[in-house]
Parts: sequence; C-alpha cells; structure tokens
Amino acid sequence: MESSESHTTSLQKPQVEVKHRWLAITGLMLGAFVGMLSETSLNIALPQLMDAFSLKASTAQWLITGYMLVIGIILPFSSLLSKWFTTRQLTIFALLDFITGAVISALATNFGILLTGRMIQGIATGMILPLMFTVVMTIFPPYKLGTAMGMCSLVIMVAPAIGPTITGLILGKLSWNWIFWFFIPFLLIALLFSVFSLENVGQVTKPHVDVLSLLESIISFSCLVMGVSFASSLGWSSPIILSMLAVGIIVLGFYAHRQLNIKNPVLNLRVFAKPAFAKGTIGVMIDFSIILSSMYLLPQYIQKGMLVAVALTGIIMLPGGIANAVVSAFAGRLYDSVGAKKPAVSGFLIAAVGAIMLLLTNKDSSIAYVITAHVILMIGTPLAMAPSQTYALNALEGLESADGSTILNTLQQVVGAIATALATSFLALGQNAYTGNNAAASFTNGSHYGFVFTLVLTIIGTIVALNFKSQKSGK
Repeated sequence: MESSESHTTSLQKPQVEVKHRWLAITGLMLGAFVGMLSETSLNIALPQLMDAFSLKASTAQWLITGYMLVIGIILPFSSLLSKWFTTRQLTIFALLDFITGAVISALATNFGILLTGRMIQGIATGMILPLMFTVVMTIFPPYKLGTAMGMCSLVIMVAPAIGPTITGLILGKLSWNWIFWFFIPFLLIALLFSVFSLENVGQVTKPHVDVLSLLESIISFSCLVMGVSFASSLGWSSPIILSMLAVGIIVLGFYAHRQLNIKNPVLNLRVFAKPAFAKGTIGVMIDFSIILSSMYLLPQYIQKGMLVAVALTGIIMLPGGIANAVVSAFAGRLYDSVGAKKPAVSGFLIAAVGAIMLLLTNKDSSIAYVITAHVILMIGTPLAMAPSQTYALNALEGLESADGSTILNTLQQVVGAIATALATSFLALGQNAYTGNNAAASFTNGSHYGFVFTLVLTIIGTIVALNFKSQKSGK
C-alpha cells in the first residue's frame, strides 16, 4: 500500500519545484520560437537574396544549412554547458547573442556578413532548444509532461510552418533586411521573461572537460553536414565530397566510442540502450526532416514552378501553418491519454498523403490544390512529433533527461541540415533531368524529385512508429 502511494506521489511531483512553471519557460519558448522561425523564414527569400548578392542556389542554401550546422555543433555541448553555468546565465547569454546576430544580419551589405550573422544566431538556437526541454522535464510533474512537451512541440512545429508566410508578407512590402528586424521585439520580450521569471533548475558541478571529445564532435558533425551540402554543387562522386563524408563517419565512430567509455562523457550516449528513447528519437529526426525538406521545396516551387508572387506565396503557406498550430496544441495531450503509437503512426500516414499530393503537382496546378496538400502535410507532421518526442524523453530519469534532450535536439538539427541539403541535391537532379526549355516545368520536375525524398521519409517514419510500445503516460 505504501509503495503504491509512494509511486502515485512521485507522479505528482516534479524534480524541481518553481513558483510559476509557465512563466519560467516563457522566455525559453519565445527564444526557441524565433530560433525555429529563423530556420525556415529565409526559404521564401532565397530567390531575392540570390538576386541581391548574385548567388547560386547552392551558395544561397548556406544561409539555411550554415545556420543549422552551427546549431548542430553547439548542441552537443549544451549538456556540458548546463553543468558549468546556471540556467539563467545560459538563457540570457543566448538571447543577447541572438539579438546581436539578428542586428548583424539586418545590416549586412554582402553575403559574408549576412552568413556571419546567421551563424551567430545559430549559436543561440543551439543553446536555447535543449535548455527549454531540460527545464520542462525538470519543473513539470510526469502526469503533466505530455501537455508541457506538446507546447514545446507547438513552438518547434509552428515556427517553421508560418515562417514562409511571415517572410512573404514582409517581402511584399519591405526588403529582406526586415526579416531580421522582425525577430528582435520577440527576443527582447523573451529576455525580460528570462530575467524576471526564470529560476535556476540545474546543478552547477563543473565536471572535467574532455577536449578530444569536443574536437571529435565538431569535426564529425561539420564534415557530415558540409559533405552533404556541397554535394548539390560538386556532385556526390566528387573526391572532396567523398573525403568529407568518410572523415565525418570515421570521426563520429571514434566520438561515439569515446563517449561510451570515458567517465564524464560530453554526451551520454548510454541512454540509447533504452529502446523507447532510441525509437522515439529516430521518429523525431524523421519527422523534422519531413518538415524541413518540404518547407525548403514548397515555397520555391510556388514561386518558380507556379510563377506566383512572393507575397502571395506567403499567404498560400498560411493555412498549413494554422493547421500545424491547431494540431500541435493538442498532439501532446494525446500522449497523456492514448500513448505515442497511435498518434505517431496516424501522423506519418497523413503526412504521406500530403507528400503524394505534392508529388502529383505540375506547373499548372491550382493554388487550392497546393494549399490542400500543404494543410494535410501540416496536420500529419505535428501529430507525429509531440508523441514521439515525449515517448523518447519519458523513458529517461533524473540527470539522463538533460542528456536525452541534448541528444534529441542535436540529431534533430544535424539530420535537418542533411535533409535540407539532400532536398537541394534532388531538386538539382530533377532540373538536370528535364529536357525541355520551360524553366517553370524544369523547376517543377526538380521539386518532384525532392518530394519523392519527403515521401520516402514518411514511409520510414510510419515503420518506426509501428514499433512504439502502446503505453500511456505514467505507466
């Protein structure tokens, strides 16, 4: 009897008590929102930026891939940073860093300065994302975890979905510089919340820093992302590309081996021994890749394939963003009531329908058809995201939560960068395969190659989700 009461009590108490849970994470959620908004907001502006700075598509893509590359480099260190600095110190630094990067990008007079500003912003996003999840896992009791994680997923899912819409509306009236000025008011509000409402929830233990692990992490993730990114312009058979990928894979192997065998790993990879965490993480990575690949291709297809103006492109993307927000708002609660398997499988299958519809588009497709396909895709992806994420993190206990959050976000961003780069490669492959002289039809053909990649991801995601155990929160 006492054991049962003790178990019930443990489900009602968070790891750390704070005065106002939602106020405590508001600053982090706003920061994460802007970070994810920044990740896809430039997709729709790439044609304008290519004209403004006389860039090739493969070069302009680095404004997206470079941003995600920095996030992927910083993320593995976030768990270590949280043991050297307080929650407030890290959050406030990250938000100030983001504001600095946004100002630099807004004032950029050439591509190099713009890319530098983007990468500075990437540092902030790489710190904020895992912090948000770690704080949520720490201050919310298990029985409310699904709802809290659902709100975090809402932030992560809605921002990329509405990014193209916001950018399209800005570009319809203003220059591309205002995309970055738009970020700053949200970041300032996030900073105020963090200063006045965020409490320190972690323990500063200042463990030994393994320099070799840090170097291996930077080299492996950088080589993998750059190798895939440059493949769209240099070709997959290029000796440079093959060398980068080989170095990335080999060093990643050494990195993983070292993390599993040293006393104080930078990233605790031992959590992958828990099947639920491993499967949930794979589900999240696939789902995020679906979002980023489709959100990279669709705005460009609408502009270059359907020949729609940039402002109208943003409006076309809006219904999908709204659908994403609505589904994300309740997807987390589904985990609390029915577990992860059913919503995740349903989400990937619905996303597959949207991907098939996009694959069947042509240069003469109606706007209504494209909107419908996008809405269906944006219903499926958040339905799979929140349950997969909660399924993974709920398998961990205590200090494992911070490591799990870091791993989840690191792989999510690295795989997201790779997915965007692969979508670019398939886009170029499809354009080269087109034999006619119609530029719009050529771009449409390239988009189809990219959407095949998105469809394959939805199928893989469905297979992974089918292997989730049917269990409810707290059981």
